[in-house]
Amino acid sequence: MNVKKIISLIMLLFMLLPLGAQNSEGKQRYKIAACDWMMLKRQKIGSFQLMKELGGDGIEMDMGGLGKRDTFDNKFHQPHFCKLFKETAQEQHIEVPSVAMSGFFGQSFLTHHNYKALVQDCLNTMKVMGAQVAFLPLGGIKEDWTVAGDARQELVSRLHEVGEMAVKDGVVIGIRTPLDAGGDIKLLKEINSKGIKIYYSFQNALENGRDLCKELKKLGKDRICQIHCTDTDGVTLPYNTRLDMNAVKHTLDKMGWSGWLVIERSRNKDEVRNVKKNFGTNVAYLKQIFQQEK
Repeated sequence: MNVKKIISLIMLLFMLLPLGAQNSEGKQRYKIAACDWMMLKRQKIGSFQLMKELGGDGIEMDMGGLGKRDTFDNKFHQPHFCKLFKETAQEQHIEVPSVAMSGFFGQSFLTHHNYKALVQDCLNTMKVMGAQVAFLPLGGIKEDWTVAGDARQELVSRLHEVGEMAVKDGVVIGIRTPLDAGGDIKLLKEINSKGIKIYYSFQNALENGRDLCKELKKLGKDRICQIHCTDTDGVTLPYNTRLDMNAVKHTLDKMGWSGWLVIERSRNKDEVRNVKKNFGTNVAYLKQIFQQEK
């Protein structure tokens, strides 16, 4: 077989690959990860082996519990754990696309006196694992910051500050808010930092009766850094009748978005602690839709 025929064959094979499965660089367009804390493996070395067994691509690793402490209960404060986690992830060929500050689901980012040090701790951990996104939920805030006032002004100021910290490190902090797409866009304009983007949650939209695909399109690909692609607990993803994942993929494809889809919830409510069954089912379903030819 001559060189021209070989080149033609390679081009043909490339064209036959799933249209939605690759980006312009020929890499996987969508990758599938899961939250270690939701798999009951918060900062446990076994999370990498588990994800390998489930067939996923990555782990969203949590910073550890916060409670009312000044610092996260973070194993990465100890050098030997930094080395162990990094080497294990490499051995299992499991990536860490993001590091989560889930402690802010319960504690207030708006009032915590040590918020800058906590974010810096997260950024340091991201460097060790090569993560590009920090997940920052705003769920622990008790004050109503969704309207103009002192609370919103303080939150915007804090987010701008930590956003600029992220910019210096060449990474992004993804915030999870209760707002709709229009509200998120307005908030990002007020924050005015390239280091802050939206960490989009399907659950938030679905629970509030909003049109998921319309919201994604309105936000646009450049404002969404990563996606929690699950609903609240009840049934696993293949059995969720209010979440049309094929329509979601079509929307993301048309938007030109690519990145990590992270499994958070969507566990069977009757078997919430059956980690392998719940997450194995969800991983397989997402890979079937997002990583295989339809």
